[in-house]
Amino acid sequence: MLTNASILVTGGTGSFGHAFVPQTLKKYDPRRLVIFSRDEMKQWEMAKRFDGDKRLRFFIGDVRDKDRLYRALDGVDYVVHAAATKIVPTAEYNPFECIKTNVNGAMNLIDACIDKGVKRVVALSTDKASSPINLYGASKLASDKLFVAGNSYAGEHDTRFAVVRYGNVMGSRGSVIPFFMSVREKGVLPITDPRMTRFMISLEQGVELVWHAFEDMVGGEIYVKKIPSMKVTDIARVIAPDAEQEIIGIRPGEKVHEQMVGIEDAPYTYEYPGHFKILPVINNWASDPYRIKDGVRVAEGFTYASDNNTEWMCDAELNSWIEVNQNRIGAI
Repeated sequence: MLTNASILVTGGTGSFGHAFVPQTLKKYDPRRLVIFSRDEMKQWEMAKRFDGDKRLRFFIGDVRDKDRLYRALDGVDYVVHAAATKIVPTAEYNPFECIKTNVNGAMNLIDACIDKGVKRVVALSTDKASSPINLYGASKLASDKLFVAGNSYAGEHDTRFAVVRYGNVMGSRGSVIPFFMSVREKGVLPITDPRMTRFMISLEQGVELVWHAFEDMVGGEIYVKKIPSMKVTDIARVIAPDAEQEIIGIRPGEKVHEQMVGIEDAPYTYEYPGHFKILPVINNWASDPYRIKDGVRVAEGFTYASDNNTEWMCDAELNSWIEVNQNRIGAI
C-alpha cells in the first residue's frame, strides 16, 4: 500500500518520526516522504541524517496553520499525524496552547486531508486519552473522537481516518528509562509511587502498528497493540541495582497505572492475536463485519491496563533491550 506512495508525517522530527522514516523508506520505498514540523533546527539535524536521500522532503509548518497544511498536502496519499503538545505539566500550565495544537490542529488536518483527497490518515493517540485525568489526555480524547467522526464528516469523499493508541515509548526523550539512567550515578532514584506500572513499547512496535492500521482500516477504528507491562520499581532496579529508591509522591495529572481500553469501551472492543480494536459507536460501525473481520469481542467489563496485563517484561528482556539500544536512549 505505501510502496511508491507519497506520505506526510506531521510532527515528523519527533521520536516517532525518527523511527518511522528509516523503517518505511527501507520496507516500502515510498515515492516521497514529507516531514512536516515547526522546528527548523530539528529538521536540519534530521536532514543531515538522511543526506542525499531524494525521497525525503522537509516542510516547516504548524498544524494550527490550515493554509500551510493545504500546501504541504498537495499530491499526498497517506498521512501519519504525530504532532501534539505531549508533556502533561506543559499542557496543564498552557491549556489554550494545548487545545490549539491537539484539538484545533486535528480539525485543520481533517479538513485539509478531505479537501486534498488524501486516501488514508492514521493519528497517534496515547494511553492518557483513555479515562483522562489531565488536559493532555482530554485533548487527545477529543482528537481521537474528531478523527473517528472524520469518516462520516468526509461525506462522499474517499478519505478514511483511524487512530493508534499506545503508552510511553521505551527510551524516548522524557521517558522513565533515560531519566533513571541520567540520575543513577547519584545513588538515589525518585519513585513517584511504588505501585506504579507502565506499558513497555518500542518505537519499532509503534511504527508496525501504524503500518497495520493503514492496511487494515475501514475507517474509525482505534488500534491498541498488545505489549508487556513492568513495575516502575523493577525498571529502576534493572537500571541501577545498587541505588536507593526514594518515594516522592505522584505528580499532578499522573496515573498509577496506564490504561488503553476502558470499561466503557469494552462493548465495542474486539481482540486479535497482536492487538485490540475499539470500534466507533456512531453509525452502527461497531457492528460492521467489515470492521470486525475475524475479531472476538472482549468480555463484559474488560479493561486493558498496565496493572491487569497478562504479559510482563522480565529483567533480562529489559537489560537486553537497553544493551541493544544504548546509543539511542534519550536521543530522540
